[in-house]
Amino acid sequence: MAPQQQEDSPLINRDDHYEDFKKMEFASQMSSSTVGDANASSLSSSSLAKAFGTATLSALAVIIGYHAVHYAQVKTGRIVPTGPYRLVEAQEGDSFFSYYDFYDGPDSIGSAGHNMYVSQQKAEELDIASVVTENDPRTGEEEDFVFMSSAPTKKGPRDSVRLEGKKRFDRGLFILDVRHMPDGCGIWPAFWMTDEAAWPRNGEVDILEGVNGQTVSKTALHTSDQCDMYAHVPAYAKTGDWEWVTGIPDTFTGEPDFKTSKAADNCWVMAQHQWANEGCTAVHDRNDTLGAPVNENGGGVYALEWDPENHYMKSWVFSPDIPQNLQDAIDTAGLEDASNRVMPDPHSWGVPYAYFAIGDGTGCSSDHFKNMRLVFNLAFCGNVSGNRFSRECPALAEKFNVTNDNGTHDPVLTCNAYIESNPKALEEAYWKIKGVYVYEREFEKPKKKEHYNKQEGATES
Repeated sequence: MAPQQQEDSPLINRDDHYEDFKKMEFASQMSSSTVGDANASSLSSSSLAKAFGTATLSALAVIIGYHAVHYAQVKTGRIVPTGPYRLVEAQEGDSFFSYYDFYDGPDSIGSAGHNMYVSQQKAEELDIASVVTENDPRTGEEEDFVFMSSAPTKKGPRDSVRLEGKKRFDRGLFILDVRHMPDGCGIWPAFWMTDEAAWPRNGEVDILEGVNGQTVSKTALHTSDQCDMYAHVPAYAKTGDWEWVTGIPDTFTGEPDFKTSKAADNCWVMAQHQWANEGCTAVHDRNDTLGAPVNENGGGVYALEWDPENHYMKSWVFSPDIPQNLQDAIDTAGLEDASNRVMPDPHSWGVPYAYFAIGDGTGCSSDHFKNMRLVFNLAFCGNVSGNRFSRECPALAEKFNVTNDNGTHDPVLTCNAYIESNPKALEEAYWKIKGVYVYEREFEKPKKKEHYNKQEGATES
Protein backbone atom coordinates (compact mmCIF):
# COMPACT_ATOMS: atom_id res chain seq x y z
CA MET A 1 0.00 0.00 0.00
CA ALA A 2 1.33 3.43 -0.92
CA PRO A 3 2.10 5.61 2.11
CA GLN A 4 -0.69 7.97 3.04
CA GLN A 5 0.19 11.61 2.65
CA GLN A 6 -1.21 14.50 4.61
CA GLU A 7 -3.38 17.08 2.96
CA ASP A 8 -2.94 20.60 4.18
CA SER A 9 -6.40 20.56 5.73
CA PRO A 10 -7.94 21.75 9.01
CA LEU A 11 -9.37 19.71 11.85
CA ILE A 12 -13.01 20.03 10.75
CA ASN A 13 -15.19 18.89 7.89
CA ARG A 14 -13.82 20.39 4.67
CA ASP A 15 -17.19 21.75 3.46
CA ASP A 16 -17.94 23.46 6.75
CA HIS A 17 -14.39 24.78 6.94
CA TYR A 18 -14.64 26.22 3.40
CA GLU A 19 -17.77 28.14 4.32
CA ASP A 20 -16.12 29.53 7.46
CA PHE A 21 -13.07 30.65 5.54
CA LYS A 22 -15.25 32.37 2.94
CA LYS A 23 -16.66 34.39 5.83
CA MET A 24 -13.18 35.23 7.10
CA GLU A 25 -12.05 36.14 3.59
CA PHE A 26 -15.06 38.46 3.33
CA ALA A 27 -14.11 40.08 6.65
CA SER A 28 -10.57 40.54 5.39
CA GLN A 29 -11.86 42.13 2.19
CA MET A 30 -14.07 44.43 4.22
CA SER A 31 -11.03 45.38 6.27
CA SER A 32 -9.05 46.23 3.13
CA SER A 33 -12.00 48.04 1.59
CA THR A 34 -12.61 50.14 4.69
CA VAL A 35 -9.00 51.19 4.99
CA GLY A 36 -8.80 51.80 1.23
CA ASP A 37 -11.89 54.00 1.27
CA ALA A 38 -10.46 55.87 4.21
CA ASN A 39 -7.25 56.59 2.33
CA ALA A 40 -9.17 57.66 -0.77
CA SER A 41 -11.21 60.10 1.25
CA SER A 42 -8.14 61.51 3.00
CA LEU A 43 -9.59 60.75 6.43
CA SER A 44 -7.77 61.95 9.50
CA SER A 45 -5.36 59.63 11.31
CA SER A 46 -7.90 59.16 14.11
CA SER A 47 -10.54 58.14 11.58
CA LEU A 48 -8.09 55.72 9.97
CA ALA A 49 -7.34 54.18 13.35
CA LYS A 50 -11.02 53.89 14.11
CA ALA A 51 -11.75 52.29 10.74
CA PHE A 52 -8.86 49.88 11.11
CA GLY A 53 -9.93 48.99 14.64
CA THR A 54 -13.46 48.30 13.49
CA ALA A 55 -12.26 46.06 10.67
CA THR A 56 -9.89 44.22 13.01
CA LEU A 57 -12.68 43.60 15.50
CA SER A 58 -14.89 42.34 12.70
CA ALA A 59 -12.25 39.86 11.57
CA LEU A 60 -11.62 38.82 15.17
CA ALA A 61 -15.32 38.27 15.71
CA VAL A 62 -15.45 35.98 12.69
CA ILE A 63 -12.47 33.95 13.98
CA ILE A 64 -14.00 33.67 17.46
CA GLY A 65 -17.27 32.67 15.87
CA TYR A 66 -15.49 30.01 13.84
CA HIS A 67 -13.95 28.50 16.97
CA ALA A 68 -17.29 28.71 18.79
CA VAL A 69 -19.01 26.84 15.98
CA HIS A 70 -16.23 24.23 15.95
CA TYR A 71 -16.52 23.78 19.73
CA ALA A 72 -20.29 23.38 19.49
CA GLN A 73 -19.94 20.82 16.69
CA VAL A 74 -17.53 18.77 18.80
CA LYS A 75 -19.65 18.96 21.95
CA THR A 76 -22.83 17.95 20.13
CA GLY A 77 -21.15 15.14 18.23
CA ARG A 78 -21.74 16.67 14.80
CA ILE A 79 -18.04 16.14 14.13
CA VAL A 80 -15.79 13.50 15.69
CA PRO A 81 -12.01 12.88 15.60
CA THR A 82 -12.06 9.76 13.45
CA GLY A 83 -10.42 11.08 10.27
CA PRO A 84 -6.84 10.55 9.08
CA TYR A 85 -3.96 11.72 11.24
CA ARG A 86 -2.46 15.16 10.77
CA LEU A 87 0.79 16.48 12.23
CA VAL A 88 0.43 18.70 15.29
CA GLU A 89 4.04 19.00 16.47
CA ALA A 90 7.39 17.95 15.03
CA GLN A 91 9.83 18.48 17.90
CA GLU A 92 13.25 18.33 16.30
CA GLY A 93 16.64 20.02 16.35
CA ASP A 94 17.02 23.61 17.48
CA SER A 95 13.26 24.03 18.00
CA PHE A 96 12.95 20.99 20.30
CA PHE A 97 13.26 22.79 23.61
CA SER A 98 10.77 25.50 22.56
CA TYR A 99 7.99 22.93 23.01
CA TYR A 100 8.83 22.53 26.70
CA ASP A 101 9.31 24.40 29.95
CA PHE A 102 12.27 23.46 32.13
CA TYR A 103 11.09 22.63 35.63
CA ASP A 104 13.43 24.22 38.18
CA GLY A 105 13.40 22.63 41.63
CA PRO A 106 13.53 19.39 43.61
CA ASP A 107 11.89 16.16 42.48
CA SER A 108 8.28 15.56 43.50
CA ILE A 109 7.45 13.97 46.85
CA GLY A 110 6.00 10.98 45.02
CA SER A 111 9.28 10.27 43.21
CA ALA A 112 11.74 11.77 45.72
CA GLY A 113 14.70 11.36 43.38
CA HIS A 114 18.21 12.19 44.57
CA ASN A 115 18.49 15.06 42.10
CA MET A 116 17.67 18.71 41.56
CA TYR A 117 16.07 19.83 38.29
CA VAL A 118 17.55 23.03 36.88
CA SER A 119 16.48 25.86 34.60
CA GLN A 120 17.22 25.92 30.91
CA GLN A 121 19.90 28.54 31.40
CA LYS A 122 21.72 26.49 34.03
CA ALA A 123 21.26 23.28 32.05
CA GLU A 124 22.93 24.88 29.06
CA GLU A 125 25.73 26.28 31.22
CA LEU A 126 26.33 22.79 32.65
CA ASP A 127 26.08 21.33 29.13
CA ILE A 128 23.37 18.87 30.22
CA ALA A 129 20.84 20.13 27.64
CA SER A 130 21.98 20.78 24.09
CA VAL A 131 21.44 20.16 20.39
CA VAL A 132 24.36 18.58 18.56
CA THR A 133 24.83 17.86 14.86
CA GLU A 134 26.13 14.35 14.18
CA ASN A 135 26.13 11.77 11.46
CA ASP A 136 22.97 9.68 11.53
CA PRO A 137 23.81 5.98 11.00
CA ARG A 138 20.31 5.37 9.64
CA THR A 139 20.57 7.90 6.85
CA GLY A 140 24.31 8.52 6.55
CA GLU A 141 23.60 12.26 6.68
CA GLU A 142 24.31 15.00 9.21
CA GLU A 143 21.35 15.37 11.56
CA ASP A 144 20.52 17.33 14.72
CA PHE A 145 20.16 15.36 17.95
CA VAL A 146 18.92 16.50 21.37
CA PHE A 147 21.10 15.55 24.33
CA MET A 148 20.03 15.63 27.98
CA SER A 149 22.03 14.33 30.94
CA SER A 150 23.04 15.32 34.49
CA ALA A 151 25.95 16.71 36.46
CA PRO A 152 27.39 15.99 39.94
CA THR A 153 27.19 18.56 42.74
CA LYS A 154 29.08 19.18 45.97
CA LYS A 155 25.83 18.87 47.95
CA GLY A 156 25.19 15.35 46.66
CA PRO A 157 21.96 15.31 44.60
CA ARG A 158 22.77 15.55 40.89
CA ASP A 159 21.66 18.45 38.73
CA SER A 160 19.30 17.06 36.12
CA VAL A 161 16.66 17.96 33.54
CA ARG A 162 12.88 17.72 33.58
CA LEU A 163 10.98 19.02 30.56
CA GLU A 164 7.24 19.74 30.78
CA GLY A 165 5.32 20.16 27.53
CA LYS A 166 3.60 23.46 26.84
CA LYS A 167 0.66 21.96 24.94
CA ARG A 168 -2.12 19.93 26.54
CA PHE A 169 -3.72 16.90 24.90
CA ASP A 170 -6.95 14.93 25.15
CA ARG A 171 -6.00 12.38 22.47
CA GLY A 172 -3.31 11.77 19.88
CA LEU A 173 -0.53 9.62 18.47
CA PHE A 174 2.79 10.25 20.22
CA ILE A 175 6.02 9.02 18.66
CA LEU A 176 9.50 9.17 20.22
CA ASP A 177 12.56 8.46 18.08
CA VAL A 178 15.25 7.94 20.71
CA ARG A 179 18.81 6.87 19.84
CA HIS A 180 20.05 6.45 23.42
CA MET A 181 18.25 6.45 26.77
CA PRO A 182 19.69 6.72 30.29
CA ASP A 183 20.52 3.26 31.61
CA GLY A 184 22.11 1.68 34.65
CA CYS A 185 21.85 1.13 38.38
CA GLY A 186 20.31 3.98 40.36
CA ILE A 187 19.06 5.60 37.15
CA TRP A 188 15.36 6.32 36.55
CA PRO A 189 14.48 7.94 33.18
CA ALA A 190 10.93 8.45 31.93
CA PHE A 191 8.96 9.79 28.98
CA TRP A 192 5.35 10.13 30.05
CA MET A 193 2.14 12.16 30.08
CA THR A 194 0.27 13.68 33.01
CA ASP A 195 -1.74 16.57 34.39
CA GLU A 196 0.10 16.83 37.70
CA ALA A 197 -2.19 19.58 39.04
CA ALA A 198 -5.16 17.19 38.75
CA TRP A 199 -3.42 13.87 39.43
CA PRO A 200 -4.67 11.17 39.43
CA ARG A 201 -8.09 12.50 38.36
CA ASN A 202 -6.86 13.43 34.85
CA GLY A 203 -4.62 10.40 34.56
CA GLU A 204 -1.01 9.51 33.85
CA VAL A 205 0.46 7.44 31.02
CA ASP A 206 4.02 6.14 31.26
CA ILE A 207 5.26 5.52 27.70
CA LEU A 208 8.94 4.80 28.41
CA GLU A 209 10.19 4.19 31.94
CA GLY A 210 12.82 1.98 33.47
CA VAL A 211 14.96 1.68 36.59
CA ASN A 212 18.25 0.02 37.49
CA GLY A 213 19.09 -1.28 34.03
CA GLN A 214 15.76 -2.95 33.19
CA THR A 215 15.52 -4.30 29.64
CA VAL A 216 11.77 -4.97 29.28
CA SER A 217 9.52 -2.13 28.20
CA LYS A 218 6.27 -1.36 30.03
CA THR A 219 3.34 0.99 29.53
CA ALA A 220 1.43 1.96 32.67
CA LEU A 221 -1.75 3.94 33.29
CA HIS A 222 -2.42 5.60 36.65
CA THR A 223 -5.94 6.90 37.31
CA SER A 224 -8.70 7.64 39.79
CA ASP A 225 -11.20 4.93 40.72
CA GLN A 226 -13.36 2.93 38.28
CA CYS A 227 -10.81 2.33 35.53
CA ASP A 228 -10.41 -1.43 35.23
CA MET A 229 -9.12 -3.47 32.29
CA TYR A 230 -10.32 -6.83 33.67
CA ALA A 231 -12.34 -8.76 31.04
CA HIS A 232 -12.16 -5.83 28.60
CA VAL A 233 -8.89 -6.62 26.81
CA PRO A 234 -8.84 -9.79 24.69
CA ALA A 235 -5.57 -11.69 24.48
CA TYR A 236 -5.39 -11.28 20.70
CA ALA A 237 -5.37 -7.46 21.00
CA LYS A 238 -1.78 -7.38 22.28
CA THR A 239 1.42 -9.41 22.21
CA GLY A 240 2.46 -8.58 25.79
CA ASP A 241 0.94 -9.45 29.14
CA TRP A 242 -0.05 -7.69 32.33
CA GLU A 243 2.48 -7.31 35.08
CA TRP A 244 1.75 -9.90 37.72
CA VAL A 245 1.62 -8.90 41.39
CA THR A 246 2.61 -11.03 44.35
CA GLY A 247 4.04 -10.46 47.81
CA ILE A 248 1.42 -7.89 48.85
CA PRO A 249 1.41 -7.72 52.68
CA ASP A 250 -1.50 -9.49 54.35
CA THR A 251 -4.08 -7.02 55.70
CA PHE A 252 -4.10 -8.58 59.17
CA THR A 253 -0.63 -10.02 59.69
CA GLY A 254 1.45 -7.69 57.53
CA GLU A 255 3.35 -10.70 56.17
CA PRO A 256 4.04 -10.76 52.39
CA ASP A 257 1.60 -13.04 50.56
CA PHE A 258 3.53 -14.96 47.92
CA LYS A 259 0.79 -17.55 47.48
CA THR A 260 -1.47 -15.11 45.66
CA SER A 261 -0.65 -13.73 42.22
CA LYS A 262 -2.81 -11.20 40.37
CA ALA A 263 -2.60 -9.34 37.09
CA ALA A 264 -2.00 -5.60 37.50
CA ASP A 265 -4.96 -4.68 35.28
CA ASN A 266 -6.71 -2.13 37.52
CA CYS A 267 -5.53 1.40 36.73
CA TRP A 268 -6.70 2.96 39.99
CA VAL A 269 -3.67 4.07 42.00
CA MET A 270 -5.21 2.58 45.16
CA ALA A 271 -6.50 -0.66 43.63
CA GLN A 272 -6.75 -3.58 46.03
CA HIS A 273 -4.24 -6.42 45.76
CA GLN A 274 -1.81 -4.22 43.81
CA TRP A 275 1.09 -2.11 44.99
CA ALA A 276 0.25 1.50 45.78
CA ASN A 277 0.24 3.59 42.58
CA GLU A 278 1.06 0.54 40.46
CA GLY A 279 -1.80 1.19 38.07
CA CYS A 280 -2.52 -1.11 35.14
CA THR A 281 0.83 -2.11 33.69
CA ALA A 282 1.36 -3.86 30.37
CA VAL A 283 4.69 -5.65 29.87
CA HIS A 284 6.41 -6.29 26.56
CA ASP A 285 6.87 -9.88 25.42
CA ARG A 286 10.56 -9.29 24.55
CA ASN A 287 13.40 -8.60 26.98
CA ASP A 288 15.36 -6.32 24.63
CA THR A 289 12.95 -3.40 24.36
CA LEU A 290 14.42 -1.01 26.94
CA GLY A 291 17.76 0.27 28.14
CA ALA A 292 21.07 -1.26 27.09
CA PRO A 293 19.79 -3.60 24.32
CA VAL A 294 18.00 -0.72 22.60
CA ASN A 295 21.02 1.55 22.98
CA GLU A 296 23.26 -1.14 21.48
CA ASN A 297 20.92 -1.35 18.48
CA GLY A 298 21.24 2.39 17.86
CA GLY A 299 17.98 3.30 19.57
CA GLY A 300 14.35 2.65 18.84
CA VAL A 301 10.93 4.17 18.31
CA TYR A 302 8.27 4.24 21.03
CA ALA A 303 4.70 4.97 20.00
CA LEU A 304 1.51 5.51 21.99
CA GLU A 305 -1.86 5.79 20.25
CA TRP A 306 -4.48 7.39 22.50
CA ASP A 307 -7.79 7.19 20.66
CA PRO A 308 -10.81 7.62 22.97
CA GLU A 309 -13.23 7.82 20.03
CA ASN A 310 -12.18 4.30 18.99
CA HIS A 311 -12.04 3.20 22.64
CA TYR A 312 -8.38 2.30 23.12
CA MET A 313 -4.80 3.13 23.93
CA LYS A 314 -2.09 1.10 22.21
CA SER A 315 1.66 1.00 22.68
CA TRP A 316 4.52 -0.24 20.47
CA VAL A 317 8.32 -0.47 20.64
CA PHE A 318 10.37 -0.90 17.47
CA SER A 319 14.08 -1.72 17.71
CA PRO A 320 16.05 -2.27 15.61
CA ASP A 321 13.50 -2.80 12.81
CA ILE A 322 11.04 0.04 12.18
CA PRO A 323 7.94 -0.30 9.96
CA GLN A 324 8.43 1.54 6.68
CA ASN A 325 5.33 3.67 7.13
CA LEU A 326 6.51 4.80 10.55
CA GLN A 327 10.01 5.55 9.31
CA ASP A 328 8.61 7.53 6.37
CA ALA A 329 6.39 9.54 8.72
CA ILE A 330 9.36 10.44 10.93
CA ASP A 331 11.59 11.31 7.97
CA THR A 332 9.02 13.66 6.40
CA ALA A 333 7.51 15.23 9.54
CA GLY A 334 9.86 18.23 9.35
CA LEU A 335 8.98 19.15 5.74
CA GLU A 336 7.37 22.56 5.37
CA ASP A 337 5.11 21.44 2.55
CA ALA A 338 2.41 19.45 4.34
CA SER A 339 1.41 17.65 1.14
CA ASN A 340 4.80 15.89 1.13
CA ARG A 341 4.47 14.52 4.65
CA VAL A 342 3.69 10.85 5.09
CA MET A 343 1.02 10.25 7.68
CA PRO A 344 1.48 7.39 10.15
CA ASP A 345 -0.83 4.39 9.78
CA PRO A 346 -0.70 2.38 13.04
CA HIS A 347 -2.83 -0.38 11.48
CA SER A 348 0.19 -1.25 9.30
CA TRP A 349 2.57 -1.59 12.25
CA GLY A 350 1.35 -4.92 13.55
CA VAL A 351 -0.24 -5.88 16.87
CA PRO A 352 0.83 -3.61 19.76
CA TYR A 353 2.42 -5.08 22.85
CA ALA A 354 0.08 -3.07 25.08
CA TYR A 355 -3.65 -2.47 24.68
CA PHE A 356 -5.95 -0.61 27.07
CA ALA A 357 -9.72 -0.41 26.61
CA ILE A 358 -11.11 3.06 27.36
CA GLY A 359 -14.36 4.86 26.60
CA ASP A 360 -17.95 3.73 26.10
CA GLY A 361 -18.60 0.05 26.70
CA THR A 362 -15.37 -0.53 28.65
CA GLY A 363 -14.45 -0.60 32.32
CA CYS A 364 -12.72 2.78 32.09
CA SER A 365 -14.50 5.92 30.87
CA SER A 366 -12.43 8.14 28.60
CA ASP A 367 -12.65 11.10 31.02
CA HIS A 368 -10.05 9.40 33.20
CA PHE A 369 -7.49 10.84 30.76
CA LYS A 370 -7.52 14.50 29.77
CA ASN A 371 -5.53 17.73 29.68
CA MET A 372 -2.22 15.86 29.81
CA ARG A 373 1.16 17.09 28.67
CA LEU A 374 4.37 15.34 27.69
CA VAL A 375 7.17 15.08 30.23
CA PHE A 376 10.82 14.01 29.98
CA ASN A 377 12.83 13.56 33.15
CA LEU A 378 15.95 11.90 34.46
CA ALA A 379 15.83 11.00 38.14
CA PHE A 380 18.17 9.03 40.40
CA CYS A 381 17.34 6.58 43.18
CA GLY A 382 14.18 7.79 44.90
CA ASN A 383 11.05 5.82 45.74
CA VAL A 384 11.36 3.35 42.87
CA SER A 385 14.96 3.00 41.73
CA GLY A 386 16.22 3.55 45.28
CA ASN A 387 13.89 1.12 47.02
CA ARG A 388 14.72 -1.59 44.48
CA PHE A 389 18.44 -0.83 44.37
CA SER A 390 19.62 -3.56 46.77
CA ARG A 391 17.55 -6.24 45.03
CA GLU A 392 18.44 -5.28 41.46
CA CYS A 393 22.02 -4.08 41.98
CA PRO A 394 23.22 -6.31 44.86
CA ALA A 395 26.97 -5.98 44.25
CA LEU A 396 26.83 -2.20 44.35
CA ALA A 397 24.49 -2.28 47.35
CA GLU A 398 27.05 -4.34 49.26
CA LYS A 399 29.88 -2.01 48.28
CA PHE A 400 28.10 1.25 49.14
CA ASN A 401 26.06 -0.09 52.04
CA VAL A 402 24.52 2.60 54.27
CA THR A 403 22.53 1.83 57.41
CA ASN A 404 19.73 3.90 58.88
CA ASP A 405 19.31 5.05 62.49
CA ASN A 406 18.14 1.59 63.46
CA GLY A 407 21.36 0.07 62.16
CA THR A 408 19.66 -1.79 59.30
CA HIS A 409 20.50 -1.58 55.63
CA ASP A 410 18.76 1.32 53.86
CA PRO A 411 18.45 0.74 50.08
CA VAL A 412 17.61 4.37 49.26
CA LEU A 413 20.52 5.85 51.22
CA THR A 414 22.78 3.20 49.73
CA CYS A 415 21.66 4.14 46.23
CA ASN A 416 22.26 7.82 47.04
CA ALA A 417 25.81 7.01 48.21
CA TYR A 418 26.50 5.21 44.95
CA ILE A 419 25.23 8.15 42.86
CA GLU A 420 27.24 10.65 44.92
CA SER A 421 30.42 8.70 44.16
CA ASN A 422 29.95 9.87 40.54
CA PRO A 423 30.87 6.50 39.01
CA LYS A 424 31.95 6.17 35.40
CA ALA A 425 28.77 4.17 34.76
CA LEU A 426 26.78 7.41 34.94
CA GLU A 427 28.24 8.34 31.60
CA GLU A 428 25.46 6.13 30.18
CA ALA A 429 22.83 8.26 31.89
CA TYR A 430 21.91 10.46 28.95
CA TRP A 431 19.15 10.97 26.40
CA LYS A 432 19.91 11.24 22.69
CA ILE A 433 16.73 12.08 20.83
CA LYS A 434 16.08 12.51 17.13
CA GLY A 435 12.59 13.87 17.69
CA VAL A 436 9.12 13.68 19.15
CA TYR A 437 6.18 13.69 16.74
CA VAL A 438 2.58 14.31 17.73
CA TYR A 439 -0.42 13.66 15.50
CA GLU A 440 -4.16 14.03 15.99
CA ARG A 441 -7.02 12.67 13.95
CA GLU A 442 -8.96 15.16 11.86
CA PHE A 443 -12.55 15.88 12.75
CA GLU A 444 -15.23 14.66 10.39
CA LYS A 445 -18.97 14.02 10.34
CA PRO A 446 -19.90 10.70 11.96
CA LYS A 447 -20.36 7.87 9.51
CA LYS A 448 -23.87 6.46 9.33
CA LYS A 449 -24.18 2.97 10.72
CA GLU A 450 -25.56 0.32 8.41
CA HIS A 451 -28.43 -1.91 9.52
CA TYR A 452 -29.27 -5.28 8.03
CA ASN A 453 -32.82 -5.62 6.70
CA LYS A 454 -33.85 -9.26 7.17
CA GLN A 455 -36.82 -9.02 4.77
CA GLU A 456 -34.93 -7.36 1.95
CA GLY A 457 -31.69 -9.18 2.64
CA ALA A 458 -29.64 -5.97 2.25
CA THR A 459 -28.07 -3.25 4.33
CA GLU A 460 -29.68 0.12 4.96
CA SER A 461 -28.11 3.36 6.05
